[in-house]
Amino acid sequence: MDSSLVLHFLIFLILTCNCYVHSQSPVGNEPKPSAMFVFGDSTADPGNNNFIRTPMRSNFPPYGRDFINHIPTGRFTNGRLVSDFIASYAGVKDIVPAYLDPTLRIEDLMTGVSFASAGSGFDPLTAKLSSAISLEQQVEYFKEYKSKMGMFIGNEKTTDIIKNAVFMLSAGTNDFIVNYFGMGQPVTQVMYPNVTSYHMLLLQNLEQFIKELMSEGARRIAMVGLPPIGCLPEVITLNKDAATNGRKCVDTMSSVAIEYNKILENRLNTMQSTFETKFYYADIYKPIRDLIEFGKSKLGFQEVNEGCCGSGYIEAAILCNMNSVVCDDASKYVFWDSVHPTEKAYYYVFTTLRPVVDIVLNDYKKH
Repeated sequence: MDSSLVLHFLIFLILTCNCYVHSQSPVGNEPKPSAMFVFGDSTADPGNNNFIRTPMRSNFPPYGRDFINHIPTGRFTNGRLVSDFIASYAGVKDIVPAYLDPTLRIEDLMTGVSFASAGSGFDPLTAKLSSAISLEQQVEYFKEYKSKMGMFIGNEKTTDIIKNAVFMLSAGTNDFIVNYFGMGQPVTQVMYPNVTSYHMLLLQNLEQFIKELMSEGARRIAMVGLPPIGCLPEVITLNKDAATNGRKCVDTMSSVAIEYNKILENRLNTMQSTFETKFYYADIYKPIRDLIEFGKSKLGFQEVNEGCCGSGYIEAAILCNMNSVVCDDASKYVFWDSVHPTEKAYYYVFTTLRPVVDIVLNDYKKH
C-alpha cells in the first residue's frame, strides 16, 4: 500500500475511535514540567468567565456534552481543549482548571491553572468589548496566585514550581474578528488604518506580556499562532459572498492570520537570541486549515464549515443553548459552534503539536 495511504488510514483510525479521550503520555518517571499555566481567550478558558459578568459564557448545555460526566465547565466546546490534552500528555494533570474556580484545592493549584478568558485579546479594547478578563488582569491574577502559593507552601517551593513550569499563551483571534473587523472597527481602524500597523500593536503588547511573565519567573513559554480566521463558520456567514458560494473560507481574512503568524514567529526567534527563557511557537493554522480542506476526504469528518450546535452558521456562547438543535455526533464535525472546534478537532490539533511538546519535554531531560 502507498505510504501516504497508510498514514491517512492510521490518522483515520485515531480520529474515529475514542483514543482522544486519553492522551497517552511518554513521560513516565522522566523529568517533566512541575505545572502548566495557561493564558489567553476562549481556546484556553476552562471556565474563568463563569465567575465574572460577561455574555461570553458556556457553562450550560449543550456545551460540555462529551466532557467528563457531561459537565458544562465553561469550555467553549463539547469536551476538552488542546491545553488539556497537552497537560495530560506531559504528565502534569488530566485537565487544566480555571483559576477563578473557588472549589480548587491546593493540589490543583500546585500543578497549574488557566487564567484565560473567553473574549480576551492582546488589544485591551478587545477584552472590554466582550467584558472579558484582559491579559493585563490575567497577569495580575498570576501574581495573586504566587502570593497565595507562597502562603500555602512557602516562597521557595513556589519559585521552584514556576521555574520548572510551562507557560502557554493562546490569543489574538478576537482582536480581529471581534475588534478590528467587528464591533471595534469604527475606533480601531481609525487608529490603525492598515492591518500591518495593527499587527505591530498586537505583537508589541504580546512582547510586553511575555516580558511580564519572565519577570515573574517564567522560563518556558509556548506561544500559539492564529488559526485561519477566514474559515470560522461565523466569519463565513457574515461574508455574504462566501456564505452563498459553497461556504468557502474567506481567504482575505485568513491572509491576515498568515502575515501575523510570520511576524510572530520571527519575533520569538529574535527574543530567543536575547533571553535565556525558552520560547516555542505552536502553529495551529496548518492543522485547522487541513481539517477544513481534508476533513471529509482523509480525516474522518463529515462537516467542515458549519458547527454542530444550532444552524451551525452563527450560534456561539448564549446563542448555543439548551433550546438549540444539536447534531447527534459531534465527532463528525470540525466545529462545535460557529467559532470553536469540537473536542475531536482539538485532539487532531494536539497531535500536530505533539512534536513541539516533545521538544519542551526533552528540554527537561537536558536540565
